Amino acid sequence: MTRLTEHLIVISFDCLSSQDYTILKDLPHFNELLSKGSLCKNVETIYPSVTYPCHATIVTGNHPKKHGIINNTFTQPGRVSPDWYWHRSHIKGTTLYDEAKKAGMTTAALLWPVTAKADIDYNMPEIFANRSWQNQILVSLFNGTPLYQLSLNRRFGHIRKGLNQPELDDFVLESTVATIKEKNPHLLLVHFTDLDTQRHYHGFSSDEAIAAILRHDRRLGRILAALKEAGIYENSTVSVIGDHSALDESKAVQLNVLLKDRGYISLDARQRVKNWKAYCKGCDGSAYIYVKNTSVKKEIEQLLYELYENPSNGIQQIYTGAEAGEMGADPTCAFMLEARIGYYFKDTLDGELIHTVTPEDVKEKRYTWGSHGYSPKKENYTTIFMAAGKGIVPHKEIDVMHLADEGPTFARLLGLDLGKTDGKVMEELIEE
Repeated sequence: MTRLTEHLIVISFDCLSSQDYTILKDLPHFNELLSKGSLCKNVETIYPSVTYPCHATIVTGNHPKKHGIINNTFTQPGRVSPDWYWHRSHIKGTTLYDEAKKAGMTTAALLWPVTAKADIDYNMPEIFANRSWQNQILVSLFNGTPLYQLSLNRRFGHIRKGLNQPELDDFVLESTVATIKEKNPHLLLVHFTDLDTQRHYHGFSSDEAIAAILRHDRRLGRILAALKEAGIYENSTVSVIGDHSALDESKAVQLNVLLKDRGYISLDARQRVKNWKAYCKGCDGSAYIYVKNTSVKKEIEQLLYELYENPSNGIQQIYTGAEAGEMGADPTCAFMLEARIGYYFKDTLDGELIHTVTPEDVKEKRYTWGSHGYSPKKENYTTIFMAAGKGIVPHKEIDVMHLADEGPTFARLLGLDLGKTDGKVMEELIEE
């Protein structure tokens, strides 16, 4: 297969929405890309539309049930901070970076989800210290490329303030610019989360979210300038993508509170989960219901439908596990729930079934004002795709595409093949 570009740079601006296009088109660096590249303003995301499954879909071309990343975090009942699907080993099948490496290309990834311990030449994975005895820098070094990360931390670590935004993305930006200039990777994957953070804690259209979009424009400008300074701009393809949109909410549905009260979750003397028969595992705008034994499945179904009959309980739709699988989600769940507009799901065992979010809750980061994870069929919930440079048809706008189409399309640009995928190559965008 013909390789169409020397360098592919994929920039994921987490939570970039189709609704943002009205702002993006007038910003200088987004406009530079849009003025000569291709665009899709309506990219349908996956179910559940949370970050880790989305990014696994982008690099595999497959839905969660096929690539195995069915949620951001594992189902670990009772854990205040469950472990995330950090490691490459959780992905079933091949990825864009695996195929690039096999083909002898130099690969790099900065805070790209589900890349811990991946076979990437220059890798700073997204992973955080989730145990009291762990150190953030050491955890990152151990799961990525140590010398590469040490160099970046030595030069740019002073920019960071832990995992806080916008400082984290500013650190990632400086690391990206240095990687482009010093490593010239053939494939570079970079993930920025500033916008997603602002939408979670301030709301979709908040001043803070708009400010993050403006910062992203400047970040894009720095990356484009770095490609030019490195002398590889003319032989490069730059793609800017989102992974999902977001919706404002003000009420949290806390089903585990009810399941605990009804005896489906039992606690020990220290108020830790001792055993469970049914458990609600939230994906923000949606939730999986798991049962340990099918003997309680009918009871749980009846309970869910009783809740569903009252709109104030926040459940818009109840799916069976088989229906969830048909939509690309985890088919092993007993049920999957979709939240109504204004609601999202929380795993917590304490409090009320329906918790009304307060400013104090959000300030202390116990709850949020904005969520994703909702069904891709929700109105005004699509994300965006833009690309320009080698191998991309200029001035082309396509009406619709799917997040799963991005991986096969990226593979085509690099002359690679991801095999049989749920997504397809967007031939309309490709210029041989």
